[in-house]
Amino acid sequence: MHHRQRILLPIIFIFQLAFNLSISAGNWPTWRGHSGNGIAQEETAPLHWSTEKNVQWKTALPGPGNSSPVVWGDRVFITSSQDKGKRRSLVCFHRKNGKLLWQKDVRYERTETTHKTNPQCSASPTINGDVVAVHYGSAGSHAYDLNGKLLWKRTDLGTIDHIWGYSSSPVPYRNTFIQYVGPGTKVSIVALDSKTGKTIWQRQLPDAEAKKPDQFLGAWGTPLLRKNRTRDELILGLPKKILSIDPATGEDQWNCTGLGPLVYTNPLASGDKVFAMSGYHGAAIGVKVPAGVSGDITSKRIWTSQKKPPQRIGSGIAVDQHIYILNEPGIATCIRMENGEEVWKERVGKGNSWGSMSLVANRIYVTNTLGQTLVLAPSPKFKLLATNPLGEMTRGSPAFSDGKVFIRTYKHLWCIGE
Repeated sequence: MHHRQRILLPIIFIFQLAFNLSISAGNWPTWRGHSGNGIAQEETAPLHWSTEKNVQWKTALPGPGNSSPVVWGDRVFITSSQDKGKRRSLVCFHRKNGKLLWQKDVRYERTETTHKTNPQCSASPTINGDVVAVHYGSAGSHAYDLNGKLLWKRTDLGTIDHIWGYSSSPVPYRNTFIQYVGPGTKVSIVALDSKTGKTIWQRQLPDAEAKKPDQFLGAWGTPLLRKNRTRDELILGLPKKILSIDPATGEDQWNCTGLGPLVYTNPLASGDKVFAMSGYHGAAIGVKVPAGVSGDITSKRIWTSQKKPPQRIGSGIAVDQHIYILNEPGIATCIRMENGEEVWKERVGKGNSWGSMSLVANRIYVTNTLGQTLVLAPSPKFKLLATNPLGEMTRGSPAFSDGKVFIRTYKHLWCIGE
């Protein structure tokens, strides 16, 4: 190798690394951001907006949905339901002006039950490299390149027959998308090759299965992927327990019992601790997870809250020794990680909330069903920093990218920025 080449190669490598990091920092590739935990890499975000203030653009959506937008490069992706759920669409817009770039529809003619507040297309798109994947419940999983070319589809993963529908989004892991297929009378989890859709591993989750479609039992959250020192863990909040599996093989790692029969929120993690919360007056639990542990670790629970809180649908965040969450009736709560005790509890905004929290620039952002985005301080002392109205129904959560906020309502996709 010539001397000049030896000098240039490290320079090129450093430039490419810096370029990749800058691209990564501006992307919001999955439900709840890069890490799937609602904690953003973004250093800036607008604090105040309204229908007339700090709106960069808004564009009409073809139909409603409870999914949230994802952002990759100059593109924003969202799913929408039409024709009473018989047409399910992945829609791609240009992030600078909201221009429609492409729309890909999937027809599903069979009747798929769901709750009236949970239209089809409640799972968010997920990007892994140059592939964007969507999960449409009984209509299966579909993957496209960033220009909208269909790469593969899997319509044989199982049907969703629970009366309240589905909502779990794909999780990107290495060269796969991992999809929880549930709730209902048949529940499974599968890892699919991101390029081909081929099954890498698949397993049933019989403990999460309901005996009949209207049984009050099921899980709707998206699994949390995290690094626990020497190994990767994929953590599922399931009926009556937390389950951690190896994302490379699907094999069990550890489990902890104590949840209720209904679980809507995603698990949370901080250091060596994992937290999960039931819905419909069910318990919340915290458990210490030593590195490499296996089997039933219920004995390592550090706390269990048996209080009967209001319904929890949106997920919280775990940061600086506290957990923050906005319950469905609109009650924000701060909880101590170490013992599960409530630090404060306050009503925020006027509507109910299905939104999940995001921590951006040391501020907590969360939406309610009236289209308000509430901004709170992550502090053991309650402080509401802003209430930002858009005046349209939303049950999704914002995406954050390069100082912009992308919010989907039932009518529009909004881009907010200063």
